[in-house]
Amino acid sequence: MVTPSNPPNPPDAPQAGVPTCYRHPGRETYVSCVRCGRPACPDCLRSAAVGQQCVECVKDGNRTVRRPVGRFGGGVVSGAAVTWTLVAINVICYVIELIDQNTIINDGAMVGHFQTGPFTHIGVADGQWYRLITSAFLHEPLGSGFGLLHILFNMWALIVVGPALERALGRARFLAVYLISALGGSVLFYLIASPTAPAFGASGAIFGLFGAWFVLARKLRMDSRQIVGLIVINLAISFIGGLNIAWQAHVGGLIAGTVLTAAFVYAPRQNRALIQAAATVGMLVILIVGVIIRDQQLVGAVRF
Repeated sequence: MVTPSNPPNPPDAPQAGVPTCYRHPGRETYVSCVRCGRPACPDCLRSAAVGQQCVECVKDGNRTVRRPVGRFGGGVVSGAAVTWTLVAINVICYVIELIDQNTIINDGAMVGHFQTGPFTHIGVADGQWYRLITSAFLHEPLGSGFGLLHILFNMWALIVVGPALERALGRARFLAVYLISALGGSVLFYLIASPTAPAFGASGAIFGLFGAWFVLARKLRMDSRQIVGLIVINLAISFIGGLNIAWQAHVGGLIAGTVLTAAFVYAPRQNRALIQAAATVGMLVILIVGVIIRDQQLVGAVRF
């Protein structure tokens, strides 16, 4: 029996001089990453524009790839997920109204300051700030005022203008315009309407989208006559006596949506995201200050 000076290589060990995968030393390979040059087995390589790259180089490359950005700084959007989500929320709230009308309207409608009993008050001035936004998702119940037409018109308008605005602004900015417009309508109603008058509806937010569409049309040099006509007609209807329309919410939403969208689309490219965020926060601060002022007028205190 002959005893060799060197033991034989294990069956799975590569022969001397044969390149092996940098992640799997037991695997022979004659293919290397075109980016870093390290040999790698097929499991550790990914197809690239030219040749193949190892998984680490692919990860490094992905970190440097810029996310597609829309014209006004938002992400590139396909579809209208935010628009349809808002429609769904409004419809769900309306279904709840049909089931328990009094509870949801009494608890969520926009009311400034109203006495319901000898020692009981409700309203924004009494700390129920949530009414400023919940009221924007409620509509007139069946058999009252405009009834079903109220939500039908608002949702029709949202579906008509929402998707295009969402694609142009990006989801986050579109949602910001919608919610700030809703708040703007509620705050102006709170400031100048009777504190005991109730109000609800998405009209403030819808008018804000109308204003946003006007700004966008002007920025892109599109024909804005149709949206101007739509705004004028609906504002005129708002001021018709006897219809019990909260015109204050319409005007407030229109102003808020127009101003915020203008800040979004006319922001310079340099530090654009920061400027847009500052504009959103600034609008929110202005609305909060308005609520605080009205709180002081009605009850002499600010309650959260």
